[in-house]
Amino acid sequence: MLIDQTARFCLLCMLVCPLSPSYAQPAAPTSDLPTESRTLVAIAYSYVPISDIVYVTAQGYRAKLDLYRAAPGPPAPVVVFIHGGGWVAGTKEMVALESLPFMEMGFAVVNVEYRLAKTSLAPAAVEDCLCVLHWLGRHAKEYNLDLKRVVVSGASAGGHLALTTAMIPTSAGFEKECANDDDPSGGAAPWPNQRAGVAAVIDWFGITDVNELIDGQKARAYAVTWVGNQTSRAEIAKSVSPLTYVRAGLPPILMIHGDRDTYVPYEQSVRLHEALDRAEVKNQLLTISGKGHGYFTLDERIHIWSVIRHFLEQANVISAQSASGD
Repeated sequence: MLIDQTARFCLLCMLVCPLSPSYAQPAAPTSDLPTESRTLVAIAYSYVPISDIVYVTAQGYRAKLDLYRAAPGPPAPVVVFIHGGGWVAGTKEMVALESLPFMEMGFAVVNVEYRLAKTSLAPAAVEDCLCVLHWLGRHAKEYNLDLKRVVVSGASAGGHLALTTAMIPTSAGFEKECANDDDPSGGAAPWPNQRAGVAAVIDWFGITDVNELIDGQKARAYAVTWVGNQTSRAEIAKSVSPLTYVRAGLPPILMIHGDRDTYVPYEQSVRLHEALDRAEVKNQLLTISGKGHGYFTLDERIHIWSVIRHFLEQANVISAQSASGD
């Protein structure tokens, strides 16, 4: 990770808890403040956090998201940030600070939770994350979000969910629950499908073939737990695998993966990269040589974020000027 847990806590306090006037230190001249500190101060006073917004209710579970709303101005690009944990663990709070580089680029952040395996087996997590796109479609104007510049991002299981959120079409039938939360007609009127489009995907070592991980030598406990002993488990696994949905017309996809990953085989990203190439979908596989499941150095992470910025520029999600912080 970029910073340890203590540093994460302190930085979060900077973001959401400005110093009270009685304890504030005298302001230093702008020219004396390091560039990194100026960036953090700008973020701290440019974003308003709104916590635990219910975006869908499914099987009695109220799935929530946190919104880090950008300062007033033109509609902001938005990143849907999805935590990992093998679909069996993790929280949105544990990855909140990992969205800071997106904030520095001017993004509003939608940080989501979803049903884990202990609440509901596959495909529940996929269904929930697709419903986030519907929430965006309904509330973009309210929160000043630019629906033409929606990015989805996540790591590990979150990377998988970022891919499925961008790749699975409405025709697959996973979005039935998305209509249930704020229909003013009480359900009497036709459902206006307001699913937002996706402009780009940032996938950090996400699973692309769930079938490969539920049986045989490559099986992983987290995947077996998530799919469970459901009837037609192989069909369910295929239906939630990004490789199933490769086709022309998908948004640009950046994959980041260590070639020594033992939790999510690196070859899964290679296969997705090759399939996207065949479908003529713009994509890039950034290989981190000799590294495992996200255990990257600070220098490697800085390089990764440089690649992400360039990728988003090429996808016309951000401009070179905004990416430079000007």
